[in-house]
Amino acid sequence: MYTKAIDLKEFYESSQGRVVQRILRQHLRHFWPGVDGQRVLGLGYAVPYLKTFLGEAERVVALMPRPQGAVFWPADEKGLVGICEEGELPIETNSIDRMLVIHGFHGYESLDVILREAWRVLVGQGRLVLVVPNRTGVWARVDSTPFGHGTPFSLGQIRGTLKDYLFVPEKMERALFVPPTSSRLLLAMAPVWEKIGQRFFPAFGGVNIVEASKQLYAGTLVGATEPIAATRRRAAIPAGPVPGARVSH
Repeated sequence: MYTKAIDLKEFYESSQGRVVQRILRQHLRHFWPGVDGQRVLGLGYAVPYLKTFLGEAERVVALMPRPQGAVFWPADEKGLVGICEEGELPIETNSIDRMLVIHGFHGYESLDVILREAWRVLVGQGRLVLVVPNRTGVWARVDSTPFGHGTPFSLGQIRGTLKDYLFVPEKMERALFVPPTSSRLLLAMAPVWEKIGQRFFPAFGGVNIVEASKQLYAGTLVGATEPIAATRRRAAIPAGPVPGARVSH
Protein backbone atom coordinates (compact mmCIF):
# COMPACT_ATOMS: atom_id res chain seq x y z
CA MET A 1 0.00 0.00 0.00
CA TYR A 2 1.25 3.45 -0.91
CA THR A 3 1.40 6.13 1.77
CA LYS A 4 -0.46 9.12 0.37
CA ALA A 5 1.54 12.16 -0.66
CA ILE A 6 -0.45 14.41 1.67
CA ASP A 7 0.40 12.11 4.62
CA LEU A 8 4.08 12.14 3.67
CA LYS A 9 4.01 15.93 3.45
CA GLU A 10 2.52 16.16 6.93
CA PHE A 11 5.11 13.74 8.30
CA TYR A 12 8.03 15.77 6.94
CA GLU A 13 6.54 18.97 8.35
CA SER A 14 6.50 17.45 11.85
CA SER A 15 9.40 17.61 14.31
CA GLN A 16 10.11 13.93 13.74
CA GLY A 17 10.03 14.33 9.97
CA ARG A 18 12.41 17.28 10.02
CA VAL A 19 14.93 15.22 12.01
CA VAL A 20 14.61 12.31 9.57
CA GLN A 21 15.06 14.70 6.66
CA ARG A 22 18.22 16.19 8.17
CA ILE A 23 19.77 12.79 8.86
CA LEU A 24 19.02 11.30 5.44
CA ARG A 25 20.14 14.44 3.62
CA GLN A 26 23.57 14.09 5.20
CA HIS A 27 23.86 10.53 3.91
CA LEU A 28 22.66 11.53 0.45
CA ARG A 29 25.22 14.32 0.29
CA HIS A 30 27.88 11.82 1.27
CA PHE A 31 26.96 9.81 -1.80
CA TRP A 32 26.46 12.85 -4.04
CA PRO A 33 28.71 15.68 -2.80
CA GLY A 34 28.18 17.64 -6.00
CA VAL A 35 25.70 17.53 -8.88
CA ASP A 36 26.81 20.57 -10.87
CA GLY A 37 25.29 20.54 -14.34
CA GLN A 38 23.60 17.17 -13.81
CA ARG A 39 19.99 16.05 -14.18
CA VAL A 40 18.48 14.75 -10.94
CA LEU A 41 15.27 12.72 -10.72
CA GLY A 42 13.40 11.83 -7.54
CA LEU A 43 10.81 9.05 -7.62
CA GLY A 44 8.29 8.47 -4.85
CA TYR A 45 8.17 11.21 -2.24
CA ALA A 46 11.66 12.63 -2.69
CA VAL A 47 10.98 16.37 -2.56
CA PRO A 48 12.37 16.89 0.98
CA TYR A 49 15.72 15.62 -0.32
CA LEU A 50 15.70 17.21 -3.77
CA LYS A 51 15.53 20.74 -2.38
CA THR A 52 19.24 20.70 -1.59
CA PHE A 53 20.05 20.25 -5.30
CA LEU A 54 17.99 23.18 -6.59
CA GLY A 55 20.24 25.85 -8.05
CA GLU A 56 23.10 23.35 -8.34
CA ALA A 57 21.84 20.69 -10.74
CA GLU A 58 21.01 21.53 -14.34
CA ARG A 59 17.53 20.16 -13.77
CA VAL A 60 15.61 18.66 -10.85
CA VAL A 61 12.39 16.71 -11.39
CA ALA A 62 10.15 14.88 -8.90
CA LEU A 63 7.80 12.09 -10.01
CA MET A 64 5.18 10.61 -7.70
CA PRO A 65 3.35 7.32 -8.43
CA ARG A 66 -0.30 7.79 -9.37
CA PRO A 67 -1.73 5.72 -6.46
CA GLN A 68 0.25 7.90 -4.05
CA GLY A 69 -0.99 11.17 -5.45
CA ALA A 70 1.10 14.33 -5.59
CA VAL A 71 1.61 17.67 -3.90
CA PHE A 72 2.82 20.89 -5.47
CA TRP A 73 6.53 21.60 -5.09
CA PRO A 74 8.45 23.83 -4.62
CA ALA A 75 6.14 26.34 -2.99
CA ASP A 76 5.81 29.74 -4.67
CA GLU A 77 7.87 28.61 -7.66
CA LYS A 78 7.33 26.86 -10.97
CA GLY A 79 6.13 23.33 -10.26
CA LEU A 80 8.65 20.51 -10.67
CA VAL A 81 6.36 17.59 -9.73
CA GLY A 82 4.62 15.16 -12.05
CA ILE A 83 2.41 12.10 -11.56
CA CYS A 84 3.45 8.87 -13.27
CA GLU A 85 2.91 5.15 -13.53
CA GLU A 86 5.85 3.46 -11.82
CA GLY A 87 6.51 1.27 -14.87
CA GLU A 88 6.22 4.09 -17.43
CA LEU A 89 8.31 7.06 -16.37
CA PRO A 90 7.77 10.03 -18.72
CA ILE A 91 11.53 10.45 -19.06
CA GLU A 92 13.73 9.99 -22.13
CA THR A 93 16.07 7.01 -22.29
CA ASN A 94 19.66 7.73 -21.17
CA SER A 95 18.83 11.23 -19.92
CA ILE A 96 19.21 11.20 -16.09
CA ASP A 97 22.50 11.47 -14.19
CA ARG A 98 21.25 10.88 -10.64
CA MET A 99 18.08 9.13 -9.49
CA LEU A 100 16.76 8.93 -5.92
CA VAL A 101 13.96 6.52 -4.97
CA ILE A 102 12.36 6.93 -1.53
CA HIS A 103 8.77 6.17 -0.47
CA GLY A 104 8.35 4.98 -4.04
CA PHE A 105 7.63 1.26 -3.95
CA HIS A 106 5.76 -1.18 -1.73
CA GLY A 107 7.13 -4.65 -2.49
CA TYR A 108 9.31 -6.82 -4.72
CA GLU A 109 7.11 -6.53 -7.79
CA SER A 110 7.04 -2.75 -7.52
CA LEU A 111 10.82 -2.60 -7.01
CA ASP A 112 11.37 -4.81 -10.06
CA VAL A 113 9.39 -2.46 -12.28
CA ILE A 114 11.12 0.64 -10.94
CA LEU A 115 14.61 -0.82 -11.40
CA ARG A 116 13.87 -1.70 -15.00
CA GLU A 117 12.77 1.87 -15.68
CA ALA A 118 15.72 3.28 -13.73
CA TRP A 119 18.14 1.32 -15.92
CA ARG A 120 16.44 2.75 -19.00
CA VAL A 121 16.47 6.43 -18.02
CA LEU A 122 19.94 6.63 -16.43
CA VAL A 123 22.95 7.58 -18.54
CA GLY A 124 25.93 5.24 -18.78
CA GLN A 125 27.64 6.76 -15.74
CA GLY A 126 24.36 7.32 -13.93
CA ARG A 127 23.89 6.65 -10.22
CA LEU A 128 20.85 5.34 -8.40
CA VAL A 129 20.18 5.67 -4.67
CA LEU A 130 17.50 3.57 -2.96
CA VAL A 131 16.28 4.37 0.55
CA VAL A 132 14.27 1.45 1.94
CA PRO A 133 13.08 0.33 5.39
CA ASN A 134 15.49 -2.09 7.06
CA ARG A 135 14.04 -5.48 8.00
CA THR A 136 15.90 -5.58 11.31
CA GLY A 137 15.24 -1.95 12.21
CA VAL A 138 12.64 -0.59 14.60
CA TRP A 139 11.19 1.94 12.14
CA ALA A 140 9.82 -0.83 9.90
CA ARG A 141 7.72 -2.05 12.85
CA VAL A 142 6.06 1.28 13.63
CA ASP A 143 3.26 2.17 11.24
CA SER A 144 2.95 5.73 12.52
CA THR A 145 5.85 6.67 10.19
CA PRO A 146 6.16 6.19 6.41
CA PHE A 147 8.91 3.61 6.93
CA GLY A 148 6.45 1.30 8.66
CA HIS A 149 4.46 0.80 5.46
CA GLY A 150 5.23 -1.54 2.58
CA THR A 151 7.88 -4.25 2.50
CA PRO A 152 11.14 -3.84 4.44
CA PHE A 153 14.34 -5.19 2.87
CA SER A 154 17.70 -6.44 4.09
CA LEU A 155 20.89 -5.17 2.49
CA GLY A 156 21.40 -8.59 0.94
CA GLN A 157 17.97 -8.52 -0.69
CA ILE A 158 18.56 -5.06 -2.12
CA ARG A 159 22.01 -6.00 -3.41
CA GLY A 160 20.70 -9.14 -5.08
CA THR A 161 17.80 -7.37 -6.74
CA LEU A 162 20.04 -4.58 -8.03
CA LYS A 163 22.36 -7.13 -9.61
CA ASP A 164 19.39 -8.87 -11.23
CA TYR A 165 18.66 -5.63 -13.07
CA LEU A 166 22.22 -4.87 -14.12
CA PHE A 167 23.11 -2.44 -11.37
CA VAL A 168 26.38 -2.60 -9.45
CA PRO A 169 25.99 -1.85 -5.71
CA GLU A 170 28.67 0.71 -4.86
CA LYS A 171 28.00 2.11 -1.38
CA MET A 172 25.74 0.98 1.44
CA GLU A 173 24.88 2.73 4.68
CA ARG A 174 22.30 2.47 7.43
CA ALA A 175 20.62 5.41 9.10
CA LEU A 176 17.85 6.33 11.56
CA PHE A 177 19.13 4.83 14.79
CA VAL A 178 17.13 7.40 16.74
CA PRO A 179 13.91 5.77 18.01
CA PRO A 180 10.73 6.50 16.00
CA THR A 181 9.36 8.87 18.60
CA SER A 182 7.84 12.33 18.75
CA SER A 183 9.67 13.12 22.00
CA ARG A 184 11.53 16.39 21.50
CA LEU A 185 14.17 15.32 24.00
CA LEU A 186 15.00 12.10 22.16
CA LEU A 187 14.85 13.83 18.78
CA ALA A 188 17.26 16.49 20.01
CA MET A 189 19.70 13.67 20.76
CA ALA A 190 19.42 12.25 17.22
CA PRO A 191 23.10 12.96 16.30
CA VAL A 192 24.21 11.00 19.36
CA TRP A 193 21.89 8.11 18.53
CA GLU A 194 23.25 8.02 14.97
CA LYS A 195 26.89 7.90 16.06
CA ILE A 196 26.31 5.20 18.67
CA GLY A 197 24.14 3.12 16.36
CA GLN A 198 26.51 3.21 13.40
CA ARG A 199 29.41 2.19 15.59
CA PHE A 200 27.90 -0.44 17.86
CA PHE A 201 24.52 -1.53 16.42
CA PRO A 202 24.72 -1.10 12.63
CA ALA A 203 22.21 -3.87 11.91
CA PHE A 204 19.41 -1.95 13.64
CA GLY A 205 19.32 1.21 11.55
CA GLY A 206 15.84 2.18 10.46
CA VAL A 207 16.65 2.38 6.75
CA ASN A 208 19.10 0.94 4.26
CA ILE A 209 20.62 3.43 1.84
CA VAL A 210 22.23 1.88 -1.22
CA GLU A 211 23.94 3.60 -4.14
CA ALA A 212 24.37 1.66 -7.38
CA SER A 213 25.83 2.36 -10.79
CA LYS A 214 24.42 1.25 -14.10
CA GLN A 215 26.18 -1.84 -15.44
CA LEU A 216 26.69 -1.83 -19.20
CA TYR A 217 27.08 -4.71 -21.65
CA ALA A 218 27.92 -7.50 -19.17
CA GLY A 219 24.91 -9.80 -19.07
CA THR A 220 23.32 -8.08 -22.06
CA LEU A 221 22.94 -9.85 -25.39
CA VAL A 222 24.41 -8.08 -28.41
CA GLY A 223 21.65 -6.09 -30.05
CA ALA A 224 19.25 -6.77 -27.19
CA THR A 225 16.87 -4.06 -26.03
CA GLU A 226 16.41 -5.33 -22.47
CA PRO A 227 18.81 -6.38 -19.70
CA ILE A 228 18.60 -9.95 -18.47
CA ALA A 229 16.65 -9.77 -15.20
CA ALA A 230 16.05 -12.50 -12.68
CA THR A 231 13.71 -15.12 -14.09
CA ARG A 232 12.46 -15.97 -10.61
CA ARG A 233 10.48 -12.70 -10.51
CA ARG A 234 10.24 -11.86 -14.18
CA ALA A 235 6.61 -12.93 -14.49
CA ALA A 236 5.63 -10.16 -12.12
CA ILE A 237 6.95 -7.40 -14.40
CA PRO A 238 4.14 -5.72 -16.36
CA ALA A 239 4.59 -4.77 -19.99
CA GLY A 240 5.99 -1.31 -20.61
CA PRO A 241 9.04 0.53 -21.93
CA VAL A 242 12.16 -1.61 -21.77
CA PRO A 243 15.73 -0.49 -21.04
CA GLY A 244 17.96 0.22 -24.00
CA ALA A 245 21.22 -1.66 -24.43
CA ARG A 246 23.15 1.25 -25.90
CA VAL A 247 24.12 4.59 -24.49
CA SER A 248 24.04 7.59 -26.78
CA HIS A 249 26.75 10.22 -26.39
